[in-house]
Amino acid sequence: MSHHGTTGIAAAPRDTERRELRRVAFATVIGTTIEWYDFFLYASAAGLVFGALFFEPAGSSIGTLLAFATVGISFLFRPLGAFLAGHFGDRIGRKAMLVVTLILMGGATTLIGLLPTYDQIGILAPVLLVLLRILQGLSTGGEWGGAVLMAVEHAPDGRRGRMGAFPQIGVPIGLLLASGVLALMTGVISPGDAFVEWGWRIPFLLSVVLIVVGIVVRRSVEESPVFLEIAEKKTAAKTPILTLFRKHWLLVLLAALTFAGNNAAGYMTTGGYLQNYATTPIADGGLVGMDRTPVLLAVAGASVVWLVCTFAAGAVSDRIGRRNTYIIGWVAFLATVFLLFPLVNTGSPWLLFLGVSLFAIGNGFTYGQQAAYFAELFPASIRYSGVSITYAIGAILGGAFAPTIATWLVQTTGTATSVAFYIAGVMLVAFAATLLLRDRTGIPLGPEHEEEQAVSPIYGISKA
Repeated sequence: MSHHGTTGIAAAPRDTERRELRRVAFATVIGTTIEWYDFFLYASAAGLVFGALFFEPAGSSIGTLLAFATVGISFLFRPLGAFLAGHFGDRIGRKAMLVVTLILMGGATTLIGLLPTYDQIGILAPVLLVLLRILQGLSTGGEWGGAVLMAVEHAPDGRRGRMGAFPQIGVPIGLLLASGVLALMTGVISPGDAFVEWGWRIPFLLSVVLIVVGIVVRRSVEESPVFLEIAEKKTAAKTPILTLFRKHWLLVLLAALTFAGNNAAGYMTTGGYLQNYATTPIADGGLVGMDRTPVLLAVAGASVVWLVCTFAAGAVSDRIGRRNTYIIGWVAFLATVFLLFPLVNTGSPWLLFLGVSLFAIGNGFTYGQQAAYFAELFPASIRYSGVSITYAIGAILGGAFAPTIATWLVQTTGTATSVAFYIAGVMLVAFAATLLLRDRTGIPLGPEHEEEQAVSPIYGISKA
């Protein structure tokens, strides 16, 4: 009898711990899924209809370039979002900032669904579109850092990669949802002209539902244990961002470059570029001329492969280290980058699916471990600022204008091979940056280990 009692007592905290971990995992997935559903929806709509609806006087090819430029504009505001959320996230907590960023993103997306077009209100239409896009950028810049720290700082030792993969898989789930909902609109509910007239609005308006879900879930989760310790010991940095740039600017740059390679490659599919490349009619200068719906379905299918590889990378990195997992990812990427466009150029939805799926392997294995990898690079007192700002800078260097550059390259050279060389170049820089950083898998994350965390992980530099 007493034997049962003791096991019951020992198991109880483990059960509550497990419940809390499940809640955190669910909350961070929901949050990043909502963020990225909104983000990809915009990018896909920019590739499919925004050129004609908001930049009509510019003509079709300049209109498309302008629509993609609005995808890039939000990236320029990500660092500001990262600065603000990083500062307050390190000062007042991870959780509060998460709820703020979610409401901001969902609100901006819903309003885009209600925007009048250029035909209805003239130049005010693209101006309002850009303003709402900027709000999306601010929110994305702050959201990621909070989500990954909630996941990684709650994780037991030896499972950080796996827990940190939860917010990461929100990205492929967001892409899957955005592509799926758009395919439903273009193929079933509002095919042809109806999609351009009103169908594109529905997926944006659906964000209202997601905001409510996100807030409910996020409010039920406890604050990160590392932040609670910082608050208790009163070791929060007064100006976390100044400390970050004074002591760790080179680390921020190198870590940002590791993310830039993944981001430039990822934005070929997620930034709406590939969707536009595959669906532009031959009559309008397109090279492939496929229908929208099979392309959206192929991308949605490939995002499942990306999801599986992303989660696998997080789990594998707990076993073999973050750095080795990255190396597998870069090799996979470089092996497939020159296959992607030849497969898309066949005009077959199945071969398009195959190309994007092969590409998704490298995408997952340079992304799943990123949450734990970034969290382990920075000291506790400036960690939110460190991961958020590094992520935002990496996104600008890699993905911000990748679709615009790719569109320009194809228009200039007449072939997508130039795009493959461009992406491969960015990947090689990221690969080199990865090799310059030591693996810190399993380093203690609490504020009492600040001294150990402050030792620079860059090869050849012994102290911060």
